[in-house]
Amino acid sequence: MIILQATQDIRKVSLWLGHATLTTTEVYTRGDPTEKLEAMEAIVPPHLRRGTFQPTDKLMALLKSAS
Repeated sequence: MIILQATQDIRKVSLWLGHATLTTTEVYTRGDPTEKLEAMEAIVPPHLRRGTFQPTDKLMALLKSAS
């Protein structure tokens, strides 16, 4: 969906996904975006879900020393 929004060209989406025909790609573009996001969120492990990342003190110290 991101590629389709950026390019406005379903052919580029089809090529990127490796589909043999545009008909196959159109199946993916018909769905409700909200449902797609919910489905993707459901398969992401809880510790990787948006807004749950907490960097360790060691990582923060490394980042602060690099700047």
